[in-house]
Amino acid sequence: MTGGGVNGGMSRGGWNGRAVFFLVVAIVGLVGTWTFNIAAIVGRRNYVGDWLQSGPAVLSLTVDVLIAAVAVVAFMLFESRRLGMRRVWVYVVLIPLVALAFALPLFLAMRERALVARRGGGTGGAGGATAGGTTAGDANTGGAA
Repeated sequence: MTGGGVNGGMSRGGWNGRAVFFLVVAIVGLVGTWTFNIAAIVGRRNYVGDWLQSGPAVLSLTVDVLIAAVAVVAFMLFESRRLGMRRVWVYVVLIPLVALAFALPLFLAMRERALVARRGGGTGGAGGATAGGTTAGDANTGGAA
């Protein structure tokens, strides 16, 4: 890799420092949430019941996450359209099926790659393509959602 760092310097295939950071956060979110999901499944817990019946603090957290998820979905739809990222529905589906803590940073990593490709900064590897299959040349087509 060339460049890099947290400041978002350019590297192969649009994987700059910010994109790599968000990818690492996505992996931590995946492992962190599914560690507890698997424990709940193995322990035969009532997953939804635990969310809704474990008191005001858990309900507050539940409402907090659900409202944040609505805002995140709107951001994903608007931003993917603006950048010409395709298949944004995959990230939206990942929110309830896997975890918001995984889907959001994964989207942000792919968004960063789209921004790099749009600026013409991606070199080698994927040829500047984004996860959604767009390149800098067709980033303005609005092929989102």
